[in-house]
Amino acid sequence: MGADRVPDAAAVDAAANGLLAALDDDVLPQRLSASQLRAMLTLEEISGGINLRGLAERLGVVLSSASRLSDRLVAAGLLERRQSDEDRREVLVRLSSSGRRLLADLRSRRRERLAEVLSRMTPEDRAALRRGLEAFRKASP
Repeated sequence: MGADRVPDAAAVDAAANGLLAALDDDVLPQRLSASQLRAMLTLEEISGGINLRGLAERLGVVLSSASRLSDRLVAAGLLERRQSDEDRREVLVRLSSSGRRLLADLRSRRRERLAEVLSRMTPEDRAALRRGLEAFRKASP
């Protein structure tokens, strides 16, 4: 079903602009692209690391893109490479301690920004927003 067939899609899209602005405003460092942040958030969920093929699959990109992306993050000190314990020919990537600190800082600043905006809403509106976002998350693939 296309977005034009769902009457609420345009209204949700317009309303989401405010939420996205609150999340993005001065939170993402200039040196980090959205795809790099997505890769780091993906790696944060994986303990021990993952090979580049697995990272590419999780990100929905080709292997060469995942390789270049990880090269840039390694050069920035946000990822580290290591050999797999099971297969010494396999190289795994994982977040470095600097990468984990950066994500923690981003999350903290994002939550501060959200708290600032949420404080201007009524308790009822905050509860409705939370319920709506939880329902949206459950319906998302």
